[in-house]
Amino acid sequence: MISPRAAQTALLLRRDAVLDGWSDDELGRLARAGELTRLRRGAYVDGPLPDDAAARHRLLVHATLPGLRLPAVISHQSAAVLLGLPVWNVGLDKVHVTRRPPAWTDAGALLRVHVSRLRDDEIVEVEGVRVTGPVRTGLDLARSVPFESAVVMLDAAMHGGSLAGPRLRERLVDIAGAPGSRSAARAVDFADGRSASVGESRSRVVLHRLGLPPTDLQFEVRGTDGHLVGRTDFVWEDARLVGEFDGRIKYGRLLRPGQHSGDAVFEEKRREDAIRDEGWGVVRWTWSDLGQLDRLGQRVRRARDRGAGRRE
Repeated sequence: MISPRAAQTALLLRRDAVLDGWSDDELGRLARAGELTRLRRGAYVDGPLPDDAAARHRLLVHATLPGLRLPAVISHQSAAVLLGLPVWNVGLDKVHVTRRPPAWTDAGALLRVHVSRLRDDEIVEVEGVRVTGPVRTGLDLARSVPFESAVVMLDAAMHGGSLAGPRLRERLVDIAGAPGSRSAARAVDFADGRSASVGESRSRVVLHRLGLPPTDLQFEVRGTDGHLVGRTDFVWEDARLVGEFDGRIKYGRLLRPGQHSGDAVFEEKRREDAIRDEGWGVVRWTWSDLGQLDRLGQRVRRARDRGAGRRE
């Protein structure tokens, strides 16, 4: 049983517990008993740590802020987590903050301090703390994480309506000249909110890397009478070929109330047959294929060649 103050949240700071009359011995006993879990030095969580990495990082942010000697704004992936922006394959082991110059960069075991110009209108308040807004957060991440991770984040944020492509391009001026600004511009230019999943975003990056960029996304295959046969993730119209990223979670999204996954797979097979009946080829790939570029490239090229043959 923790103190009344700590009971208001899953996070318990040692300094608050001491003010409420708890001793270090008592905190240690609760931790050994599993009632508290140590998050970092001087910070505990009531019960086990959350399984979700973003939820754990949110707690780490709130546990770290009180110990900062100088004021700072939560930024980069830490800001993304607090704003609810998606992150993929991005480290969440450190809290990222930004300070305006004059200041100095710093990196410790749990804290990364950036120094950069920040306008007042680029800062918002979330959960009681100052955080870089969605546009600035997106740009900071795009210039500091690998291209693929940046595209996944930007695609998902644009798809969900948190970010708008024109606004991102307009505000690239805010990071002009900063380290990674060219990488950010490249990621922003490549981002597309029509990608509806991590797998689709990663597929776009891989296909461009292979020299096989699709001609369009979310392509609608229609019958001769104009009715919609199916919407596909990717298309190469010159080869009458459509592409589908086949992530298992996709079938979960297709389920209707009372429907089983096997039913969704069967309906997906019928949809694919209908697309083929309209003279389109279909090529599919999975998560494992995204890690084996040569195999995926060969599969798509063979399918494109077959499509070119159909058109001759």
